[in-house]
Amino acid sequence: MSAPRRFLLVGLTGGIATGKSTVSEMLRRLGCEIIDADRLARDVVEPEQPAWKQIVAEFGPGVLTADGSLDRKKLGAIVFADPERRRRLEAITHPAIRARFLARLDELAARGFAGVVVFDAAVMIESGNYKNMDRLVVVVTDDATQAARLQQRDGTAEAEGRRKIASQMPLAEKAKLADYVIDNSGDREATGEQVRRVFAALMSELNARSAV
Repeated sequence: MSAPRRFLLVGLTGGIATGKSTVSEMLRRLGCEIIDADRLARDVVEPEQPAWKQIVAEFGPGVLTADGSLDRKKLGAIVFADPERRRRLEAITHPAIRARFLARLDELAARGFAGVVVFDAAVMIESGNYKNMDRLVVVVTDDATQAARLQQRDGTAEAEGRRKIASQMPLAEKAKLADYVIDNSGDREATGEQVRRVFAALMSELNARSAV
């Protein structure tokens, strides 16, 4: 039987170039345990992992690099062009990612961790996984800052950047579902102040729950 959870499970999401990683790192420094969805997604497709074997069987050895690791660009081009193949890939990777996520939660529960566990995931709301969180934090920024950061980060042309942003669920819609919103439009110190306030509120909720 799994150990009971003494921690608060908090979903952290946002939009492209809103600064979610910055907020995640600030929460880590405050003592939160971070589970990064991107990291889990990379781990499950490491060479010889079950999901890696299934992907090679499904898509062929042409999706591998010379050293046997997954060529994400090649695989991305295949699934981007064919929704059915994308669904097939997701049917392989999503259960493997979920299993790793749950194993990590079990490990933290077994350790008796009694703080805040943050699950950092870009498409948490779109996937419906936010409903499995105790609390949801959404990182937002204004349109101009988001476009400028995307241009700076990826060298994306302004028009292309705006297209990428427009293809995502609007931040305002995500914010409506949030228990806490962190506005990362300003400088790092302003964001840090909001992160500290949110962390204090989450710890206060956790302590109130523990006292019951």
